[in-house]
Amino acid sequence: MSRTGPLMTEPTLNARIDGIFLGSVAERWPGRPPSAIGKTAVGGCREINEFGFIGDAQADLDHHGGHDKAIHHYPSDHYPSWIAEGQIPAEAVPAAFGENIVSVGITETNICIGDRLRLGTAIVEVSQGRQPCWKVSEHTGNAKMAYLFQKTGRTGWYYRVLEPGQVSPGDQISLIERHHPEWTVETVTRARLTRRITSKDAAALAELVVLAEGWRSAFARMAAGETHEDTDARLIG
Repeated sequence: MSRTGPLMTEPTLNARIDGIFLGSVAERWPGRPPSAIGKTAVGGCREINEFGFIGDAQADLDHHGGHDKAIHHYPSDHYPSWIAEGQIPAEAVPAAFGENIVSVGITETNICIGDRLRLGTAIVEVSQGRQPCWKVSEHTGNAKMAYLFQKTGRTGWYYRVLEPGQVSPGDQISLIERHHPEWTVETVTRARLTRRITSKDAAALAELVVLAEGWRSAFARMAAGETHEDTDARLIG
């Protein structure tokens, strides 16, 4: 597979924002750390700054938020599958997984690391897939959900904000540029979470500057032959 993809300036993805969801830090589970995974739908025009939506919060800034994980996008396309498989209730609706925005028609298979998109008047860049933790299991009431996120690859993805702006439900999502068509979110996220990757590809991802810094470091370790990773703290808590 070629690891040098062409620059694509003609948009090939076109969708709209079907919902915006924001949340605040709260004590949610006895004996567990606080979380802002509980998001509620908001309407009207919302401001996006370099750290994401103004009015949204993250409790654990070591693992959530920041420049590389400013906004979490989750495809509504996955909800029917989760429901059909009995993993979430039939009445479940976004943001059951704590996402900030949802849409239909864009999934991990057709969006790539480094893609630049316009959300309303803001410009964002895909930085990494979601690395699920125990909080998604607690939030959904399904003890296996963090593991199932990894197994299925239905993780959604994060954006870094390149140009702040304003966005409203119903606004268009348009692809502006794609430089790395070979590195879909699905491909890179599966490699990161399963650690099944060749040393050559791991080295290439370690040098992919549009990939989030934490994931570049992880791929650098994989390229050096360090494939073991203790995930208990993340998945179980």
